[in-house]
Amino acid sequence: MTTPADLRDVRDPELPGRLLTLERGELVPLLRSRADADFALPVAACPGWTVRDVLAHCSSALIRVVERRFEKGVFSPECNDRDIAERADWSNARVVDELERGMTEAGPVIARSDGRLDAVALGEWVHAGDVRVTFGEPGAYAGRGLPEALALLGTITRARGHLPLHADLDDLDEPLKLGEASGERPPGRYIGDGPTLLRLYAGRPLDGAAAYELAGVEAAELNIFGD
Repeated sequence: MTTPADLRDVRDPELPGRLLTLERGELVPLLRSRADADFALPVAACPGWTVRDVLAHCSSALIRVVERRFEKGVFSPECNDRDIAERADWSNARVVDELERGMTEAGPVIARSDGRLDAVALGEWVHAGDVRVTFGEPGAYAGRGLPEALALLGTITRARGHLPLHADLDDLDEPLKLGEASGERPPGRYIGDGPTLLRLYAGRPLDGAAAYELAGVEAAELNIFGD
């Protein structure tokens, strides 16, 4: 007999595209409303990068997915720096145009993949939150895409065999199961809101985050994007 919990363990190939579409509808209009000077603001979550650098990274990553350009070392720090440098003489508007195209066209490509590209969509959503923090926008890691982002986080952590954690979220009616239970350690427990949980898994600063409880696991162990 199939249970709701079993269904949550099955990858939804359309989920990354839905998240990108929702984020496109919120982020792109915000970017088009900002002055050019705002694109030069430093992004605290990405030391050494400005808003423009973050957006150039995001747009180039999505276009790589669209065009299926995955050479050796793709998405490495060195590759990311090269992609940003290639767009150094572009206008801010052109960078946003490319980002909008990537958010529109990458979803179907990710859907046809084996799941390894799902993290690209979640990473784009996290970076959009980084930009909103820089702009001082409320609800930086929330918005209409939050349920999809949480569901995708669950999919990614289970596929990677990440450490198990059960999250009781203010934003969802049912607990969210993250990671993969191996029997080697009992699941950790998180109580709090969805945006803070996503910030923990993305290794983002928690300044201004809502209070939360975490037991059975250290916050640093949750980071799925590395240092």
